[in-house]
Amino acid sequence: MLEKITNTFGDIVRTISGKSTITEKNIEETVEKIKMALLEADVNLRVVRRFVNATVEEAKGEKVLRAVDPGQQFVKIIYDRMVKLLGDEKADLQLKGPDTQSVILLLGLQGAGKTTAAHKLAAKLKKEGRRPLLVACDLVRPAAIEQLRVLGEKIQVPVYLEEGAKDAVKVAKNGISFAKKNACDTVIVDTAGRLQIDEDMMAELVAVKKAVDPVETILVADAMTGQNAVDIAKSFDEQLGLSGVILTKFDSDARGGAAISLKSITGKPILYIGTGEKTEDFEQFHPERIASRILGMGDIVSLVEKAQETVDLEEARKLEAKMARNEFTLDDMLMQFEQVGKMGSLSSIMDMIPGLSGQIDESRLDLDGIKHQKAIIQSMTKKERANHLIIGPARRKRIAKGSGTSVAEVNKLIKQFEKTKLTMKKLSRNKGLQGKLMSKLAGMGMGR
Repeated sequence: MLEKITNTFGDIVRTISGKSTITEKNIEETVEKIKMALLEADVNLRVVRRFVNATVEEAKGEKVLRAVDPGQQFVKIIYDRMVKLLGDEKADLQLKGPDTQSVILLLGLQGAGKTTAAHKLAAKLKKEGRRPLLVACDLVRPAAIEQLRVLGEKIQVPVYLEEGAKDAVKVAKNGISFAKKNACDTVIVDTAGRLQIDEDMMAELVAVKKAVDPVETILVADAMTGQNAVDIAKSFDEQLGLSGVILTKFDSDARGGAAISLKSITGKPILYIGTGEKTEDFEQFHPERIASRILGMGDIVSLVEKAQETVDLEEARKLEAKMARNEFTLDDMLMQFEQVGKMGSLSSIMDMIPGLSGQIDESRLDLDGIKHQKAIIQSMTKKERANHLIIGPARRKRIAKGSGTSVAEVNKLIKQFEKTKLTMKKLSRNKGLQGKLMSKLAGMGMGR
């Protein structure tokens, strides 16, 4: 995500941070590069001017020019300004207590990903202990109701719908009544969109909002549309009064114009970002973390949080015990492949690692290689997975055929497994190295 702007800003940051002295000329040259990077990222011109002027004004003061480490100080100014552009602090949903009903109204144009965002938000709130209900009020788009019903079943969240209904306001009201009767404390209303803003759509949305009295009125916008998303947000806000925005397809947004411009132009915070197709590919928007990614500094906090959400602690303890007894098997290796897969795409994980953010192209990652490795292990018998030493030439040939790979690939996987097992054996015996790793994890919050 944000590859283009991340690459440019990453180069700028690396150049500046290494300088032992900073002059006004350095500042002007750097700010000019920043200006061009922001314009190429489709950031609003007014926002670019504000950013550039504020950065120059602060950087040319004694704080940078006379600093002990001027390069790092200049980078900090750029980072702070980027955080401010993105919204300063994360914004939380203003939901009522669990004993009172909270209604969330989702708006947006057709194709922005409203229905998908609705089920992702419901899944997230359910995980946080809420009891959500999805209400299907998109009576315009063919199959919208069926799509929401299927997605609701997938995450085991009830969906209120009325087949053949024509009145969205009536459906919304009935959905609220259904939620009260069934003790649902959070109602997410999925509304109809159009290909473009028109009077009929706005009139219907205004009527639905009046009927349900939402605590949150959220626009779902496509991050890839850049400045268009900002203009759409302005139009919706003027007529309906938005409380925030969800940016979808953020993982496919190479430029970042919408994310950088939205808060400054509309005054509305970005609440969540869609980072993939899976239900769990939905993150709360943290301005400081996104700023860090844009500047090529990675985002270790989010990476650790993803690991905490996906790693089964009981399985991790069992694996640790196996390592200590030197009993790591191919089944354990398969489980590790699957755990990494749950954390999202490899490129999104790389974006969070300092120094690799924006440097790795998804198309260059050996994604097929990982699929093949999983297929190879899955083509083995239970005995073979438990003891790789019995996998001779005939077995390797059979496994290659069963997994649709070659004997060479099977050999490569087994060598990789043996190397991994040896490394784990050394780690299990090296208490000093284990201590260092655990203290680092605890420092990042995993020891809690």
